[in-house]
Amino acid sequence: MIPGHRKFLYLLIISFAVTAFARSASAATHYIITNDDVSGQLLINSTSFYSVSANGGLNLTNSVSTNGTGIGGGYFGASRVTVVHTGSQDCAFISNAASGSIAGIVLATQTLSNAFTGSPGDQGTSNGIGLASNHHYLYASFSDSDTIGTFKIKSGCTLKFIGDVTVGGLNGGIINGMAVHDDMMVTTYGDGSIESFNIAGGVPVSDGDLQNSTGYDGATYPNGVDITSDGRFAIFGDTATSTVLEVSDISSGKLAPTVVYRLGRGISSSNVMLSPDESLLYISNTQGDRVSAAFFDAASGVLTKGCSSNRLRGYVDNFSYLGALALQKASGTGGVLYVAEFGSSSAVATIKVNSSDGQCTMKEMAHSPAFDPNSPGLLSIAAFPPRKF
Repeated sequence: MIPGHRKFLYLLIISFAVTAFARSASAATHYIITNDDVSGQLLINSTSFYSVSANGGLNLTNSVSTNGTGIGGGYFGASRVTVVHTGSQDCAFISNAASGSIAGIVLATQTLSNAFTGSPGDQGTSNGIGLASNHHYLYASFSDSDTIGTFKIKSGCTLKFIGDVTVGGLNGGIINGMAVHDDMMVTTYGDGSIESFNIAGGVPVSDGDLQNSTGYDGATYPNGVDITSDGRFAIFGDTATSTVLEVSDISSGKLAPTVVYRLGRGISSSNVMLSPDESLLYISNTQGDRVSAAFFDAASGVLTKGCSSNRLRGYVDNFSYLGALALQKASGTGGVLYVAEFGSSSAVATIKVNSSDGQCTMKEMAHSPAFDPNSPGLLSIAAFPPRKF
């Protein structure tokens, strides 16, 4: 038997060791995390975890209930899962659109902390609840109520609701894509208009720059958005009949008029993501059958044509739309590119990317796709560890 004070010390050491091991395991393991967006009155939504092998292959290892219900669809540009990586904790947050709630997932243990709600009027049943975050706050775009809810991220991957702001596009559109960088948030409204907000105080305050994008013509409009690591440029992926991208200089703290780039025949470009080294912009041709990449000059904000994959396996037979993007690595060009496939057999496609000397190639890998039996319509995925910006 261990004497009282020694027993206490022994248990304390064991507790520290277990905690350290859990954090170490969490940091060492790479995952692709989904929002399965399970819909139906009697069904519970879930998040699926795929471990990433050395060659970029995916293996479904776990499914965690989010204590809410999804809608099985919605806007392409609204990311329904976000990952927060800090020195003290690693969390994933998953939106439950039909329930109007956001689930917190402790990544070290892959367990649910709880499901959290905003104000009673916050609703996202029609087109989903998008998420964006920094180290301190999580922002939720409620598409039915056209509100952005602000939540303080607290210990244990829990959330404290701070407040709402009501937003809306110039042409009657509702909140869609969001991206956050330091004290700035950039949004799209699905109607051709875009806007930025100051989030230094937590709750978004409009920068007074609500405007139509340069490329907006009634049929082409910004949907997804990403922001460069230095906060100088916002890059928009447009819903269009081809690959249309727009770039705004935001170094002044406001959106400048966008510069339009037409870089391919892929149908739509509603989801975009910069590579960790910002040399490539990855593009999900959401209403088509492939993914693309454009070369990006981080100094000038200029995009140039890059490369595209062939038609992805299972198009029409298994999936009808492509969704969000994620990456194998948080450095370089990101290694393997992953894309959500929305359809009767939802899955995550794996794309090998090579880039050198101003040339690139994209090829679907032999073991692609990794099916998601838990999702009736997969649109949102994220990687852990996440990109650093």
